[in-house]
Amino acid sequence: MSKQIVLTGGGTAGHVIPHLALLPYLQARQWQVTYIGSAHGIEKQLAGAADVPFRAIASGKLRRYFSFRNASDMFKVILGICQALWLLLRIRPRLVFSKGGYVSVPVVIAAALLRIRVVTHESDLSPGLATRIIARFATEVWTAFDETRVKARKVQHVGIPIRDELLHGDAGRGRQMCGFKAGRRTLLIMGGSLGSQRINNVVSTIAAELVSDYQVIHIIGAGNQPSLSHSRYRVFPFVNKDFAHLLSLADMVVSRAGANSIFEFLVLCKPMLLIPLDAGSRGDQIENAACFARKGFAQVLAERDLSGAKLLTAIAELEQAAASIRAKQREHCLRADNEAIVTRLEQVLGGG
Repeated sequence: MSKQIVLTGGGTAGHVIPHLALLPYLQARQWQVTYIGSAHGIEKQLAGAADVPFRAIASGKLRRYFSFRNASDMFKVILGICQALWLLLRIRPRLVFSKGGYVSVPVVIAAALLRIRVVTHESDLSPGLATRIIARFATEVWTAFDETRVKARKVQHVGIPIRDELLHGDAGRGRQMCGFKAGRRTLLIMGGSLGSQRINNVVSTIAAELVSDYQVIHIIGAGNQPSLSHSRYRVFPFVNKDFAHLLSLADMVVSRAGANSIFEFLVLCKPMLLIPLDAGSRGDQIENAACFARKGFAQVLAERDLSGAKLLTAIAELEQAAASIRAKQREHCLRADNEAIVTRLEQVLGGG
């Protein structure tokens, strides 16, 4: 029997990159992989860059509040289920592995209707609405945080799959990419895969002061403009393939608190200042950041308090605490075992 598996999830890179971390392990075991996502999501770009066959379906946002768009989006969800049914009947996978996001809901429902086994993975401390819906249909629910609680038949803490290449970043190559000099502290600032205009705007007000103390790598998000032209200030819209080298070069990180990113920083023992997304969010990043702060892995600056002066102060405090943070990270960090995760996927089927 052909070993076909469907990966699904999207909306942000955090719903896609853990899939890509497992891809070499799946392929080494002769699994044929197909990705199902949204035609307009970042998952199409990332799957294409990894040479994974990609199929697009319609998806609608699942809102927990009243909106006239709920009606049209519900139609998109129903259309997505029909499209997913047709794709799954053609692909005939033995398993669907979901990383969440709205686009994964139609795929998982279609898989359940066809009695295809489903595993879903929740990266955040508290499960989102999509995960709570998917959990009703999933054979198993896996979590990144051991504190996560979700109502499902079988819940297992496995951590987050981390891309192997992140463990082999070359600071020298990162320095060459940026045109930086050796022997100077380097600060990485990023706002998640989609960027953060709020963080970008605040950084623009203090960029000149930052470069007096640091070499600054600023990942600003596609379509955004750099705030400063300086030999110690290097801007990237988005980095995927070479991110490992930039992260290896960085002494400290300022970031949003998306689960995938902060676990990557944790594995690499990078002191981090987290600015969790607040306005318009469900609070998942706030909870992620608070959990890491309690464990001593990170410091936190609330978005409502974000200003140029407070960001400068928080970065200085992070540098003072960096050695202590690294010690905590080294003491408690247990990297997810990608090989063991793929083995567990096969065990869900009763053997590969």
